[in-house]
Amino acid sequence: MNAPAHIKKSQQSANPAEQLTMMASSDMQDVNAIILERMDSPVGMIPDLAQHLVEAGGKRLRPLLTIASAHLCGDVTSSHHKLAAAVEFIHSATLLHDDVIDDSDLRRGRKVANRIWGNSASILVGDFLFARAFNLMVETGSLEALNILSTASSVIAEGEVQQLATLRNIHMNEDIYMQVIGAKTAALFAAACEVSPVVSSCNQDQQEALKNYGQNLGLAFQLVDDALDYGGFEAALGKSVGDDFREGKLTLPVIRAIENADDDEMTFWKRVMSDQKQDDTDFERAVSILRQNGALDATIDMARKFAQDAKSSLSVFDNNDWRMVLEELADYVVERIN
Repeated sequence: MNAPAHIKKSQQSANPAEQLTMMASSDMQDVNAIILERMDSPVGMIPDLAQHLVEAGGKRLRPLLTIASAHLCGDVTSSHHKLAAAVEFIHSATLLHDDVIDDSDLRRGRKVANRIWGNSASILVGDFLFARAFNLMVETGSLEALNILSTASSVIAEGEVQQLATLRNIHMNEDIYMQVIGAKTAALFAAACEVSPVVSSCNQDQQEALKNYGQNLGLAFQLVDDALDYGGFEAALGKSVGDDFREGKLTLPVIRAIENADDDEMTFWKRVMSDQKQDDTDFERAVSILRQNGALDATIDMARKFAQDAKSSLSVFDNNDWRMVLEELADYVVERIN
């Protein structure tokens, strides 16, 4: 299915994420209406806190992927809208929980919810959003869709726990890191794409292709986020720069730097990451080390590989505007670092 002509014309100056938003605008109006309706509650703090997160913006990338995948498979139905809303609720719930765990100050340029309402309220509203997501899944009548998204939810939680277990461990290796980001980030990207074919006319090969696209896109997305934390802008990252460093998270740039560290650098990494003894100049030195030894470039190079794998996954589909913008989105996810 192709985008309307008036939308195509306006896409010429838009990046792929904006193009996707325009192409899916009608569907996303329905998705957003469901989100607003289902986050309502007679308990006032629930919609207030949820609305704070919703109003913080963001591109609604994951539900957009659900809608775009549905278009690749044929017509979009109300079930797809409900699944897309469920995906966004799962994502929002994990953000509320993450902000408590990470002790961040900003989310998409705004004060995080737990800084306003407290940790307990943020965790409980996150639980409420998870429950709303499951309500929506059940309403589609698809056990397979329920299985895909519920499995993704449990995998995300496992990834977060695994990341917590490796916090400040300078002996963490690349394999464990890839397991963590595959679970805490890529799993929902994969599920967001895979779930649409379940209630569409796509065949099994196309469903698997969309799952692979989402998985690889999610890995590329997280790798770039982890590089941006050491050299990006808050607007691009969506949270405070340097959070990973201050929290002692061992991401790929640091893992690569530690692998190539001399004695002086190893002493530095042990102090700032394992011992959490940091001063005002340490983040600047960390960034300098990562740039000098090529750790940031290596991370982006790996992200580009996953982006290419994501694009290749879509070869089973006919060439159309939806496939084109999803392929361009994979490149954009990486190039936003520039």
